[in-house]
Amino acid sequence: MTDEVDLPLAGVRVVEIGQLIAIPSAGQQLSDLGAEVIKLEPPGGEPARQIDADYARGIFYGYNRGKRSICLDLKDSADLQRARDLIASSDILLHNLRPGTLDRLGFSSAELQRLRPEIISVSVSGYGAEGPSSTRAGLDIAAQAESGLMSVTGEAEGPPQRVGAPVIDHATSYVVAQAVLAALLRRDRTGKGSSVRVSLLDVAIHLQTANWIEWQVSGKAMSRKGNGQPSVAPAADVFRAVDGELVISGYQPRAWIELCKAIDLPELADDPRFATNTLRVENRADLVATIEKQLCHRSAAEAVEHLTAAGVVAALVRDYDQVICADDVIANRTFIPGTNERGEQYLTPAMPYRAEPPMARTEPSQVPALNEWASSMG
Repeated sequence: MTDEVDLPLAGVRVVEIGQLIAIPSAGQQLSDLGAEVIKLEPPGGEPARQIDADYARGIFYGYNRGKRSICLDLKDSADLQRARDLIASSDILLHNLRPGTLDRLGFSSAELQRLRPEIISVSVSGYGAEGPSSTRAGLDIAAQAESGLMSVTGEAEGPPQRVGAPVIDHATSYVVAQAVLAALLRRDRTGKGSSVRVSLLDVAIHLQTANWIEWQVSGKAMSRKGNGQPSVAPAADVFRAVDGELVISGYQPRAWIELCKAIDLPELADDPRFATNTLRVENRADLVATIEKQLCHRSAAEAVEHLTAAGVVAALVRDYDQVICADDVIANRTFIPGTNERGEQYLTPAMPYRAEPPMARTEPSQVPALNEWASSMG
């Protein structure tokens, strides 16, 4: 059992004015680290409560465990004052309202510092507080599109594609949590609060750091390569086996030689089509077909085991049914129980690190019912 008082953020109060993923996920992480997180929702609840879709339920159940819910209409003067009082008693304010909205409500950075000089305010927007797009609504898919990420995702002859999970929202939530922890450390040292701004676009661009450097160094336009890496091979390529698929990464010189030996084609290392990384990239289709031909009589699991023993990085391509039952996932307690507002249990990913003594909650926690904290607030 986790001792709540020993968690790193025990005693820290967070007010979250957030919807969908980026801010609620950040609030969820701070809650798991021991913070008291109060989710300030509009009447009727945030959009993820209201959208009639399994995807929306996944969002709400996934990023709101362990929080308290209070409904306030910020257009109502009495509720606005209640929000002001709540913020004044808190350490951290998280929000993803459009730039300027908090200012119009009377919560500018200067006013927040007046209310509570030690407060740490973190805002998430689509495109940042400056520039022509500052007032545009932002979503994960828009950031994937306008950051260039979709332009390098998909098959070479196909259309741009989004990544199969909202990775920009998720990455943004970790950036927010990191910023909060850094600001708390600085506050401990200086006694001063902070105002932090994060944008989905900035995060999406940051995630492609290596691509940006490669683009400048090579002088070539970045392009879609399907599952392969644009400048090394084999790397991230997908291969078919008898009963499924696997990925293999063997582009480094020694790994390439060991891969050739492991698939019983040691002479392939000196094949004029594949003798160097540059040649392997140029002849990627032939390379994939040649390796796949050697794997077609093995199961995917056998191929991964054999390649791993040879020192080559290989992995099964799993679906969700396989992931949740995988031995490594079970052994590392990657999933923990969560409970929705009706008391129904589900499995949800735990914080992706382990520490001794524990730094994050590991016991089941519940999604709050709408406005359940109203009576406690008074």
